[in-house]
Amino acid sequence: MAEHTEQEKREKLKGLVKDAKIGMLTTMTTDGRHVSRPMALQDVEFDGDLWFFTYSDSDLVAQVRVNPQVNVSFSDGKQNSWTSVSGTALQTDDPAKAKELWNPLLKAWFPDGLETPNLTLVKVTAETAEYWEAAHSSNVVTLLGYVKAAVTGKTPDAGENETVRL
Repeated sequence: MAEHTEQEKREKLKGLVKDAKIGMLTTMTTDGRHVSRPMALQDVEFDGDLWFFTYSDSDLVAQVRVNPQVNVSFSDGKQNSWTSVSGTALQTDDPAKAKELWNPLLKAWFPDGLETPNLTLVKVTAETAEYWEAAHSSNVVTLLGYVKAAVTGKTPDAGENETVRL
């Protein structure tokens, strides 16, 4: 397998995050438990920052105030790819950024749009990321590869795995 440059890995990561759209944002509670919740990614031009809308009085905001280290994982079943982004979260009230990122579909969660009481943004500044891409785009081909590996005792070709510093 050919070595990829850091820029190639960043571009690949950017595409995987953009395609996934929904991430599982994991925070830590004050008693040390990890909590994950699905969040719709708002910034489609991933540049190392991930943006999410939430409520300022949510558990998410309270948790990142105490422990800002978070993880956001993405899964794209169509492409058989998985991405894990680690970084630092910060709650921010930025009306200009909120207006820039607003999508009418968000009214399902925030019925008054940008005027929704307690509407806020959480910005995750990515520090490192890891992604996995299956060697085959078909679930059937991937499954057959695992079955063959189980029968023959040889490790399957699980695809590409890269770590990216951001």
